[in-house]
Amino acid sequence: MTTLYSFRRCPYAMRARLGLVLSNKSVQLREIILKHKPEAMIQASPKGTVPVLIEKNGHVIDESLDIMKWALDGSVLLLSTTPEMHLLIKENDSTFKGWLDKYKYADRYPEHSEIYYREQGEIFLEKLERLLTNSNMLFNDEYSFADIAILPFIRQFAFVDINWFTNSKYQNVYRWLIAFIESELFLSVMRKYPTWLESNQEFIFPEK
Repeated sequence: MTTLYSFRRCPYAMRARLGLVLSNKSVQLREIILKHKPEAMIQASPKGTVPVLIEKNGHVIDESLDIMKWALDGSVLLLSTTPEMHLLIKENDSTFKGWLDKYKYADRYPEHSEIYYREQGEIFLEKLERLLTNSNMLFNDEYSFADIAILPFIRQFAFVDINWFTNSKYQNVYRWLIAFIESELFLSVMRKYPTWLESNQEFIFPEK
């Protein structure tokens, strides 16, 4: 059976698990701790980041978007993806993620203040706020590939200072995020599993 190495709180691993929940595919889940990466995972993907998916034939997919595409192959969700969605995801994964990391770990980047890094991240939030003006999700009223790919990172940004985020001018983004984290979809990917190294247990994910 296909194996997925994952870390529960990692937004990249989260988006891969979301893709699996929305597909008809299942994997053997190996929950890891990033400080103690299994040798088997490193051998499969030397870059040492999650998620890592290993198919039954040994083929390795170690980019989260590629795992989403693998899971959703042939689905309406993937087939309806547009160039605009891909551009938005690209901006999330490059520019926004860079500012998110500096905002979250501002003490590691003393060149500027935490507020400065947050303000740079807000440029992306402003774009999302406009997209969410007339619809529940980024491009219509249903989850798109872009929503699933981006929401885990907005969640991480929000919880750096949740009080600020809750009261910010980005109320459409806030509504969008809250609807997501209160959904069955989100809860289904955030269930806690014993770490694989400690228990040597594998779990079928998603549970049917």
